[in-house]
Amino acid sequence: MAQAYPASKFVGFDYHEPSIEHARNAALQAGVAERVQFETARAQDFPGDGFDLVAVFDCLHDMGDPVGAAAHVLAALKPDGTWLIVEPFANDRLEDNLNPIGRIFYSASTFICTPASRSQEVGACLGTQAGEQRLAEVVKKAGFSRFRRAAQTPFNLVLEARP
Repeated sequence: MAQAYPASKFVGFDYHEPSIEHARNAALQAGVAERVQFETARAQDFPGDGFDLVAVFDCLHDMGDPVGAAAHVLAALKPDGTWLIVEPFANDRLEDNLNPIGRIFYSASTFICTPASRSQEVGACLGTQAGEQRLAEVVKKAGFSRFRRAAQTPFNLVLEARP
């Protein structure tokens, strides 16, 4: 994103310090380190406010407290800001996910995503196959008033939430 938008500044947060170190090195190699910073922080309490855009990629379903994280994102956005949420593709009904991709996602969710969420406070356990309706409930419970599917691929839902 920093390469695509050279007039913008970016801040990245992750609770996993090795991932932060990797991101810092990648920014140096890409020649964007002067406009990008990476810090260790949880989604529920990362620092800063007045963001135009907050983006999360394939992680909301892993969070123990996705509603708390969503509420924090809402507080960190400008009044006209946007939250971009990219999550694994899933339909809302189990029977609609019983296809090769859905089965792989359910398998990964059982062994990776759900235990990761369960190990954190609240332990919501959304899992990779949460679906748009369940994600909308999380976002609206956190206080967002607008939510829509902006795009999709066979592997991802691209969702937009606004204050």
